[in-house]
Amino acid sequence: MRQRLAILMGAAALTASAFLFAQRQTTPRPTQTRTTQEASNTECPPGQTEVRAGRCQAPEAAPPSILDYRPKSTLVVDEQPVPKAKFPVVDIHSHQAATPENMARLVGEMDALNLRVLNNLSGGSGDALKRHVEAIRNSPYRDRFTVFANLDFGGFAAGWGANAAAQLEQDVRNGAVGLKIFKNLGMTARKADGSRIPIDDPELDPVWAAAGRLNVPVLIHTGEPPSFFEPPDYTNERWLELALFPSRRNYSPSQVKFEQLITERDRVFARHPKTRFIAAHFGYHGHDLKRAGALLDRLPNVYLEVAAVLYDFGRQPRAAAAFFTKYQNRVLFGKDTYAPSEFPYYWRVFETADEYFDYYRDYHAFWKLYGMDLPDVVLRKLYYENALKVTPGLPAAGWPRP
Repeated sequence: MRQRLAILMGAAALTASAFLFAQRQTTPRPTQTRTTQEASNTECPPGQTEVRAGRCQAPEAAPPSILDYRPKSTLVVDEQPVPKAKFPVVDIHSHQAATPENMARLVGEMDALNLRVLNNLSGGSGDALKRHVEAIRNSPYRDRFTVFANLDFGGFAAGWGANAAAQLEQDVRNGAVGLKIFKNLGMTARKADGSRIPIDDPELDPVWAAAGRLNVPVLIHTGEPPSFFEPPDYTNERWLELALFPSRRNYSPSQVKFEQLITERDRVFARHPKTRFIAAHFGYHGHDLKRAGALLDRLPNVYLEVAAVLYDFGRQPRAAAAFFTKYQNRVLFGKDTYAPSEFPYYWRVFETADEYFDYYRDYHAFWKLYGMDLPDVVLRKLYYENALKVTPGLPAAGWPRP
């Protein structure tokens, strides 16, 4: 039996119908005809692999799909799982709401991980945010949970920015310790006239200025990984994720491009030097540390956080460790999805020198991880010290002294 999976490329759009798969299957047979040919342009044709220099060959057995190929490593190496972080941690990037019903359970899970503060970026605004904050303040766990405010881009037109800035001021008075900007800004958020809202639209300037004046950070999620803006052919290392999630496909000609989003974002950073910005997901520069360093060198009001991009650090541990050490005052810890079983992968990458171990989601990364073995001084800053510096509204007491 020989199976071939092909992607039917057409006019891609942000719907499931834009990503079509076709599978052709012959009558199952235990083996297939072996073919051999010379490599063309140093690359073998589909269905073959290079077995000698310049020589391509197809396997006798039908190859498994990307989903079914799960090789078990025979490598024998020391393993040092880290179930609990070495120092207390602020998770600056979470979307887990704390309620009277779940707080006791959450705190028990957090204590087991040494997770000291969980910051909910989905705090909303107005009365909803106020209720979130009051629930925390009226609980025995008021020093374990914090909340960021959000913006509503509905009715975006002249005058929107002044009103949004005034709402942010009220939200901060009601207990928000920062502002979270979701990825819809620049991508799908629309003005009242239906046009895209650029990240650097001047109408947003009053909001950024207000955050600086109020001394609260802006954690901004811009775009998606660059691979999500590229066609999902078999050279795209995020093929499986794109095949699974239609909403992450951003390669239609009609959609805004990655570089345009980053340019707009960086203009905002530069235009508001008195406002502290935290670029979510390492600014999507985890795969390009030189670019990440250039961003931090150029803009001292910008910080990075590590949520959901561990797969990039774990595949370049020496370069990543050098980066985290050089920019140790500019990187914060974040996780994104709250899942207690997944945090120890972060501790292991950051704290150990372990080699060749699994990541927790195959569709994010089919490759293995390696430990960065960061020194204590860097771990402390990554885990909590930088967060306390950048976000003054976080609980100030109860942190260890160096």
